[in-house]
Amino acid sequence: MNHRTLSGLTLAVIVLAGCSDEGAEDTPRAASGPAANLAGDGVALTYEGESRLQNVRQLTAGGENAEAYWAFDGSQLIYQAKKPGAECDQIFLLDPHTAETHMVSTGEGRTTCSYFYPSGDEILYSSTHHHDASCPPNPDMSMGYVWPIYKTYDVFVANADGTNLRQLTTEDGYDAEATFSPQGDRIVFTSDRNGDLDLYSMNPDGSDVVQLTDRLGYDGGAFYSPDGSKIIWRAHYPEEGSAEAEDYVRLLEQGLLRPGELEVYVMDADGSNVRQVTDVGGANFAPYWHPDGDKILWSSNHHDPAGRDFEIYMINLDGTGLERITHSEGFDGFPVFSPDGKHLVFGSNRNNGGTSDTNVFIAEWGH
Repeated sequence: MNHRTLSGLTLAVIVLAGCSDEGAEDTPRAASGPAANLAGDGVALTYEGESRLQNVRQLTAGGENAEAYWAFDGSQLIYQAKKPGAECDQIFLLDPHTAETHMVSTGEGRTTCSYFYPSGDEILYSSTHHHDASCPPNPDMSMGYVWPIYKTYDVFVANADGTNLRQLTTEDGYDAEATFSPQGDRIVFTSDRNGDLDLYSMNPDGSDVVQLTDRLGYDGGAFYSPDGSKIIWRAHYPEEGSAEAEDYVRLLEQGLLRPGELEVYVMDADGSNVRQVTDVGGANFAPYWHPDGDKILWSSNHHDPAGRDFEIYMINLDGTGLERITHSEGFDGFPVFSPDGKHLVFGSNRNNGGTSDTNVFIAEWGH
């Protein structure tokens, strides 16, 4: 999921992208700035050209904090973070008004890809804790830059406070990157249960699993449209029979994935009518729906020949109307609209004091 000759430094950012398995210890650094402040008091948190972002506030400070998703009533956020001193990601709730946060996962294993049930009283996330309380090992980079595809990930549901944890997937292998339809009837997730990384959907209780994609390559980071009729996701498809495809299959058998180029795709919720949305080159990931259902926001490095700068973009579903939203050094990604479309949360390296920290920010959306 890179472009051209991206370095491991750049790719570490993408590993965070839209429900992935590895931390971002090597996230590119933004320009040096003041120590993080949650209220944004006196510190410029926007840059020239970011006219869509108004009254930006920083909601977290310290560590790697990203992938913040709204409750369907807009009252709170759920996100994954590797706090200072922690070995790997855990799941937290976040009050967007006060920035108060608390952990709702078990504190064991590695977690990823949290999301609210539409009812708001339950949460969804993936975890490895039921196999081992310790964090799974980082991948061996002797074969080049690779992602770990932890076979011990399963999808869980819990009450919104983290209690009453129940396991939804029980198949051997990787089950993660799960999100809910706003209609409340289906969950979409990524699994390698059939030997490839494909998208599947299931009922809220884990029953009636249906395979949605079957093209060789990685399919992940999927989200339902506001009306539940469509799904967007990121994908990379090596040409079948090519050396790249052979490398992909060989590594996946070892629980590894070598990142390649990524583009954003859309399909109907039943897996039909697949079409490509972006065709800009580079690493395009973390797509999310504009509330009107006709546009998406996502993160991309296609503008940077060195591949080290990631910014948020917006585009129409038909691939027209490309618009750049952010203009800060380093990483900007995981754009997520509030249900009413008035606010945008996103992850960024901005205002991290020259460290590698990634934090969650919230902005009023300007038209």
